[in-house]
Amino acid sequence: MRLDCFVDSDFAGLFFHEDPHDPICAKSRTGYVLTFANCPIFWVSKLQTEIALSTLHAEYVALSQSLRDLLPTKVLAKEVIKNLGFNDSKLRVVTQSSVFEDNAGALQVAQSPRLTPTSKFIAVKYHWFRSHIKTLSNSSRPIQILKIDGKVNPADIFTKSKSREKEFQALRYLLCGW
Repeated sequence: MRLDCFVDSDFAGLFFHEDPHDPICAKSRTGYVLTFANCPIFWVSKLQTEIALSTLHAEYVALSQSLRDLLPTKVLAKEVIKNLGFNDSKLRVVTQSSVFEDNAGALQVAQSPRLTPTSKFIAVKYHWFRSHIKTLSNSSRPIQILKIDGKVNPADIFTKSKSREKEFQALRYLLCGW
C-alpha cells in the first residue's frame, strides 16, 4: 500500500509538428501518474503554462506540479485509512512515498541543498516542495525522489506520442498491468 508518483516531461514536444511561429508549440508537456498499491489512481497530461528554457527546467516544472497533487493525496489516503478503522501501522505505509524522475539534472536540483547559477532562476516558483524531500542530511522527510530509466517510466505515455503499437502496449502494461 504505497502511494508513488511517476513524472515525465516532453521539452518543446510540439515544435516543428505544428506551426513553428505559434508560441504554444514551444511549450513543454507535463505528464505524471499517482499510483496507490501499484494501481493508477490519478494521471495528468497537459501543456506547461510557461515556456521552459531547457529539458531540466521542463522536467523540474513537471516534478513540482506532480508534488502539488501527491501531497494532498497522501493526506487524503491517510484520512481514508484512519476512518475505515485500520490500525495505525497501516498509516506508516502511506507516510513514505517515492517519486520517480528520469532526468538526472532535475533529480540533482531537487535533492541538492544549494542553488547553482543555472538553477537559481527556478527557485521561487518551483522549490517550494524541497522541505518534503528526503536527503542524506535529513532522512525523516516523507518523500524520496528516485531515478528511473526513461524506457520504463510509465509517465512517458502521457508526454510523447508512440508511433509503434509495441511501445504503447509496453507502457500500458507498466502502468495498468494489462
